[in-house]
Amino acid sequence: MTDRRTYHHGDLRQAVLSAALDVVSTEGPGALSLRDLARRAGVSHAAPAHHFKDRTGLLTAIAAQGYELLAEALAEAPDLRERGVRYVRFAAGHPAHFQVMFQPELHRADDPALLAAKEHASAELRAGVGDLPPQDGLDPRTTGIAAWSLAHGFATLLLTRNLDAPLAGRDPGEVFRALAGLLGSGQLPDNTRE
Repeated sequence: MTDRRTYHHGDLRQAVLSAALDVVSTEGPGALSLRDLARRAGVSHAAPAHHFKDRTGLLTAIAAQGYELLAEALAEAPDLRERGVRYVRFAAGHPAHFQVMFQPELHRADDPALLAAKEHASAELRAGVGDLPPQDGLDPRTTGIAAWSLAHGFATLLLTRNLDAPLAGRDPGEVFRALAGLLGSGQLPDNTRE
């Protein structure tokens, strides 16, 4: 008797994406194999290719999903600092998405779903800087790059565990909020000034 799992799966696309995110979280994107993911989902080895075509297609889908989740996380944040806090919390809550999203060599840059998701996330990021007055001759776009760099750098350091000791168990979002407030006011603590 044939196992029906090899022919039908309730939501194969999401099952494969979830399994892929688990692999990326534990072993990195280089460990992804559609054949292994099919085995994990209990379907034929060719079934994932119907949704993703190949490994690059799967990574592209992960990146697109990540950008949409990021846009949702940033939506309706009251100000730029809170967008940064939400960015950091998104990275902490979705480390596999975050890892894939910012490695463009892993996905198809011209994929329509990816392009739309990136634009949605970018619009949410830009919304936080649109009303800012120019700072020392910097236009809002340049200020936005600076803010994104701060949040992205903090998130990357967090995910690579370089902040474990400095955070000492404190909430990363709260630490980022305080840091962004200090930098925004130009008032760094005396022990951080050179």
